[in-house]
Amino acid sequence: MPEVIIRKTIITLEDIFHEGGPVAEKPHRRGAIATVIKNPYAGRYVEEITPFIEDLKPLGLKMAQDLIAAMGVSSTEIEGYGKGAIVGSDGELEHGALWHAPGGYSMREVVQNSKAIVPSTKKVGGVGSRLDVPVTHANASYVRSHFDAIEVGINDAPRADEMLVILVMTTGPRVHARAGGLQASEIKGEDGLK
Repeated sequence: MPEVIIRKTIITLEDIFHEGGPVAEKPHRRGAIATVIKNPYAGRYVEEITPFIEDLKPLGLKMAQDLIAAMGVSSTEIEGYGKGAIVGSDGELEHGALWHAPGGYSMREVVQNSKAIVPSTKKVGGVGSRLDVPVTHANASYVRSHFDAIEVGINDAPRADEMLVILVMTTGPRVHARAGGLQASEIKGEDGLK
C-alpha cells in the first residue's frame, strides 16, 4: 500500500457576526482543514486503487481532530460538516473519490450525533484551484438552516502529482437562516435525514 506523503496542511477559521441583519450574540464559526498529499497514482492508470483508502484513514482522523481543536469547541458543538478533494492534473477524478470513506467516517467518529451522510465534492484542478465544499447538518441532512458551502483552496496546490484533501465543519446554522423547513430542534435522529 502507498505511503501517505504530506507536503503541508492549512487550517482556516471564520466567525460570521452578521450578513447585513442583526448581529448574532454568538458568531457562526466555520472551519476548514486542507492537507496536500502526494498522489501515488499520478501519471498513470492503476486499476486497483482502493488500498489507499486504508492508508488515508489515520490522516482523516487526525485532520478531524485537529480541525475541532483549532475551532476551539468540543465535538458536541459541531453541527455541520462536509468533505472534498482536488486532484492535480496528472491524476484522475477517481483518485479524489478515495477520500470519501476516510474523510467522512473520520468526522462521523469524532462528531457527536453524526448520523447524516457527509456531503462531498471533488474535481481535477491545477495549482491554486478552489473548491466549494458542501455542508449539511451532521445529524439530519434535511435541516435547511445548515445548507452551506465553504470555499477552500491553497495558492500553491495541488501540483500535478498531488491531491488536496479537505474537511469542513460548522458550529450551527447560517447566521441569518430563515428559509423554513425542518428545524434542528425538530430532528428525530432516526435515519440521518430528518
